[in-house]
Amino acid sequence: MCYPGSVSGKRSYGDPCGVARGLDVIGERWALLVVRDLLLGPKRFNDLLDGLPGVSPNVLSQRLRELIEHGVVQRRDLPAPARVRLYELTEWGYGLEPLLLHLGRWGSRTAPRSTGSLGIDSLLLSIKASFDPTRATELRGVYEFHIDAAPYLAEVTGDSVQISRDTAAGQPDATLTTDIDTLRAVCNHQISFSAALESAALRLDGDEHAKRRLTDLLLASFAPAPQPSKAP
Repeated sequence: MCYPGSVSGKRSYGDPCGVARGLDVIGERWALLVVRDLLLGPKRFNDLLDGLPGVSPNVLSQRLRELIEHGVVQRRDLPAPARVRLYELTEWGYGLEPLLLHLGRWGSRTAPRSTGSLGIDSLLLSIKASFDPTRATELRGVYEFHIDAAPYLAEVTGDSVQISRDTAAGQPDATLTTDIDTLRAVCNHQISFSAALESAALRLDGDEHAKRRLTDLLLASFAPAPQPSKAP
C-alpha cells in the first residue's frame, strides 16, 4: 500500500501532523467527492462522471489515479461477458466514511451556495448522516429504494443503518419507488411526503407497519438542519 507523500511529484504540506498527512492524500479538489460517490458501492468511470457534473474526464482520471496510488481506491475488472472496469474503495478508503458523514452534517448547516442538484448518493447518504441510533429498534427493518429503476438497499439493525447499491436477499419489509426529481423535491421540502404519495409520484409497498417505519426513517433524514447561531 502507498502512503501519504509516496506519489512522486505530488504537492505535500510537508507537515508530519496526521491532519496534514491526510490532506496530502485526499485534499485535492474532487478527491473527497469521488470517495463520497463510492461509499454505497463500486461504480464505473462514466457513472462517477455523471455523478460529478462539474468535473472533467481528465481531472477525474487524475484523481482516481492518485487515490489508487495512495491505496484509497482500487480497480476491479469484471470478466467476460461483462468486461466492465469498476472503481471501489479499499478497506482503508472506507475508513473515510465517518469523516464524510460528519462533514455532511456540518456542511448542511451552512447556507446553500450552489444551484446544482443533489445526486442520489448524497440523498441516500443523508439518511446515514442523520440517523439517530436511539431509534434503531423502532425503525428496524430491511428496505429497498427503487430510484429511476436503480435498486438500493437500506438495513436498520443494531444501532445503525447500512445503505448500498444492492437488493435484499429475500423479501424486503417495505419498498419505496420513485424518481430522483421527486426524491429531491421531498428532500428540499418543495413537496410533502404525503403529497408525493397522493400524486403517485412516490409509491410505498409492504405491510403497513413497515411502510410507517420507512416513512419515519425518511422524514427524520430530510428534516431541516439547524442553522448555526450567529455571533451577537
